[in-house]
Amino acid sequence: MDNTHLVFLFLAIGIIAFLYSSVGHAGASGYIATMTLFGLAPTVIRPTALLLNILVAIIGSFQFWRAGHFQWKLFWPFALLSIPMAYVGGYLQPSASFLRILIGLVLLFSAARLIFRRTDPTETITPSKPTATVVGAGLGFLSGLTGTGGGIFLTPLLLFCRWAKIRQAAAVSALFILVNSVAGLIGYFSAQHSIPSLGLFLAAAAIAGGAIGARLGSRHFPTGTISLLLATVLTIAGVKLIFTR
Repeated sequence: MDNTHLVFLFLAIGIIAFLYSSVGHAGASGYIATMTLFGLAPTVIRPTALLLNILVAIIGSFQFWRAGHFQWKLFWPFALLSIPMAYVGGYLQPSASFLRILIGLVLLFSAARLIFRRTDPTETITPSKPTATVVGAGLGFLSGLTGTGGGIFLTPLLLFCRWAKIRQAAAVSALFILVNSVAGLIGYFSAQHSIPSLGLFLAAAAIAGGAIGARLGSRHFPTGTISLLLATVLTIAGVKLIFTR
């Protein structure tokens, strides 16, 4: 990749981090989509997305907690088994073709989730601990396997089941993303892999964009237009991954 493309990738990652962190996410699916559009290999995309996810999730978790939206009693049952399962998912090395299709489906699901964003439920209910634990385990495994933090699935589930309001869901998902991304990256390292140098270069962009976005997003930043723009990028990248041989 030449210097011009590197600059554009750096800027794109910063924008993605800003947009995602403003709605309580760390941006893994956006990073995957962007790097896919730039033609990077899945073996580079996966660990790089996890690294950037961790950095932005740290910032987002702090900002949404600071704004008073985080609920520990809602978080821990989902996280209990998601962490070891994210490690397992990160350790596994599926074939490139399988991983490409799986990540493509994740991106398309993410796009649909952004398009059909729900409003706050009028009332919320508390999920049973066994239900939350089983759901968290499945999301953790998927997050480690695909290089995402799982929040892109947890947030719509919390809203659809009326387990949380939008900003509560964002706060819980931010920390959920963080712990699963760390576990997934450790699993990836355990399989004797290393972080591509590109990930360290892009870290600065993710941190800057994530810091600004999380601060605004935790304080009523409008998200409707942002969701549609992100959904467009994710759809393009998802289709590209699935149908490119």
